[in-house]
Amino acid sequence: MAPDNPPREFFDLVDNVRGRVLHAGQDGYDQALSGFQTGFRHRPAVLVSALGAKDVQAAVRYAVARGMAVAVQSTGHGITVPDEGGLLIKTDRMAGITVDPVAKRARIEAGARWDQVVERAAPHGLVPPSGSAGHVGVAGYTLAGGMGLLAREFGYAADHVHALDVVTADGELRHVTADSDPDLFWALRGARDNFGVVTSLEIGLQPVERIYGGGLFFGSEHAEAVMSFFREWTAQVTETMTASLGMIGYPPVPAVPQPLHGRHVVHVRFATTDLAGGPGLVRPWRDVAPVLLDHLGELPYREAGSIYREPDFANAYDGNSVLLSELDTAVLDAVRELAGAKAPVGCIVDLRHLGGALSRQPAVPNAVSFREANYVLRVVSSIDGLDLADVRAVHQRLDDAVAPWTLGRSLNFVYGERAADDFRSELYEKSVLERLTSLKAVYDPSNVFRRNQNIEPAV
Repeated sequence: MAPDNPPREFFDLVDNVRGRVLHAGQDGYDQALSGFQTGFRHRPAVLVSALGAKDVQAAVRYAVARGMAVAVQSTGHGITVPDEGGLLIKTDRMAGITVDPVAKRARIEAGARWDQVVERAAPHGLVPPSGSAGHVGVAGYTLAGGMGLLAREFGYAADHVHALDVVTADGELRHVTADSDPDLFWALRGARDNFGVVTSLEIGLQPVERIYGGGLFFGSEHAEAVMSFFREWTAQVTETMTASLGMIGYPPVPAVPQPLHGRHVVHVRFATTDLAGGPGLVRPWRDVAPVLLDHLGELPYREAGSIYREPDFANAYDGNSVLLSELDTAVLDAVRELAGAKAPVGCIVDLRHLGGALSRQPAVPNAVSFREANYVLRVVSSIDGLDLADVRAVHQRLDDAVAPWTLGRSLNFVYGERAADDFRSELYEKSVLERLTSLKAVYDPSNVFRRNQNIEPAV
């Protein structure tokens, strides 16, 4: 990190940026770095809180002229490679959203959250390809692929991107489409922030007003029966149904519904646009085991964030994911034994059914890999008061147990501080990674955008 006294050129940057520019040690610096992830954070020499694309251009040009790495942060959910001594561009103040109900598209600035897009699209009877937590930022989620609540029916969020405005390593602002820059358009949709700073994107919306969904909670003493049925049921369910299974231990606090107080539970979640058929698809689940809490019904999409009941407050966490070819019984055994109620550290398990539209390339292909995966297994743990090594040891044992069925990892679900080259070959198929490294040499030969799960330029 740079000393508290910045160079003269810093003040030239201040003059060229409409937003706020801070150097390390300056009043407001620590507060400005805050985000959803509290366990890890960037410590840049310079922080630019951008108000628009021109601010981003000025920041990138400043960094490149001084050989500084550039990192990007919106909501701060996905910090994995913290910056130390470089330049951080915060986009959270760039939150403009414009909905075109005729074209069924939205133009979304880089700092917007999904819940904001949902609210803007809802009056038009449209929904975006948003995920389980509305407080997640649109840009990072989408550029990493984006597994939405209705993903089996509509595919990855990246599949619905029509255009992106991005500042590349040369400081230029490009409007990128399949026609204008086919290679860069392919790479941006799946390689996250490796090729530049996206300032806005245009994404397709779906004509959906209401969904059938919610969840059923079972005590984890019935986990074997519930997981076994999840395996059988997902093997034949229609792709208009997107479902997942979670395991979590709840504390006995007022915010938790009484039936779940102090219980370790299995939570099965459902979402479908089939309002007529949804109840019938879910009905067999009520006979699998005693239901602690039934939270199912028809609801407007703007309330879909209630399905997963994920925390919406900043916290410290670590975790990872694996993409699975199938859900072998040995996988389910390992999940229960290694990440269940008796795990050495508390684990939040999220097992999502993939396939359907997720398995198919969009009309304009992108860099999202391992589409043949049928499930993604995500494990997250709070690290408050715990040794990170102990937490990761538990996660690693589960990784090792499911390795025979692992195809790769999801870039959306890598959490906690990592080395830039961690999981590089596991996040992309071999042919995809080779193409990405070649394109990196074209668009970012000096690897300016390296504070991420990094794609290095081909030599």
